[in-house]
Amino acid sequence: MANIGREELAGAHDASVPKAFADLMTQGWRERDVDTTPVPHATHLARRRARLSTAFPGETLVVPTGAVRWRTFGAPYPFRAGSDLLWLTGDHDPDSVLVLHPTATGHDAVLYVRPRSDPSSGLQYLDRVDGEVWHGRRLSPAEKELRLQVPTAPLADLPGAIGAVVAARRAVRVLRGYDAGIDTALLPVTPDNAERDALLASVLSELRLVKDEWELAQLQDAVDATVLGFEDVARRLAPDVPTPERLVDGAFAWRARVNGNAVGYSSVVGGGERTAILHWAHNDGVVRPGQTLLLDMGVENDHGYTADVTRVLPVSGTFGTAQRDVYDIVYASRCAGLAAVAPGVAFREVQLTCMRVLAEGLSALGILPGSVDEAMDPERTTYRRWTLHGFGHMLGLDVHDCGHARPEAYGDGVLAENHVLTMEPGLYLQPHDELVPAELRGIGVRIEDDVLVTATGNQVLSAALPTRADEVERWLADQRQAGPRAPSRDDVVG
Repeated sequence: MANIGREELAGAHDASVPKAFADLMTQGWRERDVDTTPVPHATHLARRRARLSTAFPGETLVVPTGAVRWRTFGAPYPFRAGSDLLWLTGDHDPDSVLVLHPTATGHDAVLYVRPRSDPSSGLQYLDRVDGEVWHGRRLSPAEKELRLQVPTAPLADLPGAIGAVVAARRAVRVLRGYDAGIDTALLPVTPDNAERDALLASVLSELRLVKDEWELAQLQDAVDATVLGFEDVARRLAPDVPTPERLVDGAFAWRARVNGNAVGYSSVVGGGERTAILHWAHNDGVVRPGQTLLLDMGVENDHGYTADVTRVLPVSGTFGTAQRDVYDIVYASRCAGLAAVAPGVAFREVQLTCMRVLAEGLSALGILPGSVDEAMDPERTTYRRWTLHGFGHMLGLDVHDCGHARPEAYGDGVLAENHVLTMEPGLYLQPHDELVPAELRGIGVRIEDDVLVTATGNQVLSAALPTRADEVERWLADQRQAGPRAPSRDDVVG
């Protein structure tokens, strides 16, 4: 399991630990109260586990969350729970493993979790990797059971539980790639189980495609915080002097921490020619008056759900002629795609709708070689030189959600009510592309919204941020007039 052989990371600067000191550290500590109130979505979590149980009757299912990873000696990366385990249990802590043990009527779920590093063991102070003085009080297995409303057991019991399953030669499926100890020691990967285990990952993704009402509220919460972040950026973007991309990056990151957990992915903040770099995330350039600024950013809320929104802003306040020409093509593609989004519509139909509008726009600009029909031919797809990516992707606990779903349930499938996806067509005219007229080189435009598929069509969750070029210009002017916001309690409670 995850903490087998865990490095203690004792450094050359660490002092020795005399017995008298170690003994003293186990005494005289008053226990503190913790909140064991059931999480508000406990019934949804139970319902999701039941759906997974139904998919694999009679089989043992093992879903780990993953372990802390280290950036440098003694400095871990912030831990983020595995999305599948988070969706099933609501547990945000590292090393946890959910096991669904089969019964005659379904499964018994047990969440195997780390014990406390509490005063009785001395570890609360002596273990700087895991001790509670170093990292804070965490729930005991019994306390976590009350909080998450799922039976728990100490993580140390997991090897015995898995050993019993293996000894009885029962069917087991494991979510792979999260826990090296499970993958190499407890339940090693073999050619015989690889395909079986891949199906578990696929089914979990497919179960997560349709969002329940609690998830939809979380996604709207993440989008609302993201809207505030875009406003924060617009209010700090000077129209007449250069602005460092890092300043913009930091302004949004501040909002993500105030109104959420963090950013949902590395923010893309690209000015000028860097707007044509699809996933520019160095954010170490400078955006200048007269240029455009592409912002692809999203807040991850406290429950792990993320927004994913992109806007292009004209730094001086209005789009130049060439900038506007490219922008309007992408806007038309976005509108055509949204008009197509509805239950029962093929994912690829939306893709083709958006891409044809882009191809027609490229032809009108004199860029596209040959006809639009030739460019759209599946054996050619030459229009892709200037767009590369699809119209969008599913959204949820992951920014590219449900990525292990089988093609027939996703890219080759149809949209369904309560799917949430992005609509993000884009054009990227590289500064060194000699097939592009000189006045258009270095212009990149992506317009991205977060969209809920409803019973009758769709709802744009990010509609509070305008998309039409003239509306973007007015919105930017309004934000600048309002000026930077000072932190307030409302910001924090949000």
